[in-house]
Amino acid sequence: MTVAQRRGRKIMMTPGELDAFLTVQRTCRVATVSADGAPHVSTLWFAWDGSSVWLYSVVRSRRWADLRRDARVAVVVDTGEEYDELRGAELSGRAEFVGEAPRTGELCAELDLPETLFARKNFGLDEMPHDGRHAWLRLTPEKIVTWDFRKLSSL
Repeated sequence: MTVAQRRGRKIMMTPGELDAFLTVQRTCRVATVSADGAPHVSTLWFAWDGSSVWLYSVVRSRRWADLRRDARVAVVVDTGEEYDELRGAELSGRAEFVGEAPRTGELCAELDLPETLFARKNFGLDEMPHDGRHAWLRLTPEKIVTWDFRKLSSL
């Protein structure tokens, strides 16, 4: 369930704008909570299936270890250079581990769509190449905050 955004309603993205934005953007920043309670932020490519962010993470990473211990995660996707071009989204909730880890290509119907979306967007391929080092994380956001500063000119 997504919590409605309260602040910044005038510059928030509509659901359709958010879907279009997340479908074409490639890079996100993933924030996790380290063992000592400090935040850890890393960059990943992602896929969006219309309701969840799919992250293909190295299983021997600090991010993976953090999420195994504490599944809370925030993902930021943004773009723009000038102030009046900035737009983005912060999606937060709990990460779920999906499929085998590391991923070797074992049949998993739940991964058919995200792997196709990810492979096409990031590699220009119809099938996901598996390297035996990565595995899938799914974030179905509990909260989404969006902004599109391009809307400021129409206010």
